[in-house]
Amino acid sequence: QVQLVESGGGLVQPGGSLRLSCAVSGFTLDYYAISWFRQAPGKEREHVSYISTRDDSTYTPDSVKGRFTISRDIDKNTVYLQMNSLKPEDTAVYYCAYGSVQAIWPSEYIYWGQGTQVTVSS
Repeated sequence: QVQLVESGGGLVQPGGSLRLSCAVSGFTLDYYAISWFRQAPGKEREHVSYISTRDDSTYTPDSVKGRFTISRDIDKNTVYLQMNSLKPEDTAVYYCAYGSVQAIWPSEYIYWGQGTQVTVSS
């Protein structure tokens, strides 16, 4: 069974940076996509980036483009989300998710990590 374990969250001041990690194990597909989503209290889950292992293509929505960068380490089976210039509105629980196709909708993803809290506050 696929397992995803996020790490790297925490408390950071506005303008600071964090790097989230998503360790993937037990995957069964030759090619898959990993997405990062976030969910703030009282809000819907929001897509923030994906990467495809088929061709390393990535997508980042305009809401975080230029500040968030997704990448992966093939040898470590780990996907990263580098977050720079963090704002208070980036505060949320961040989840990584595994799916067969790259997509921005949560319903397209089969397996999810437990989430990691990111809090941006002075």
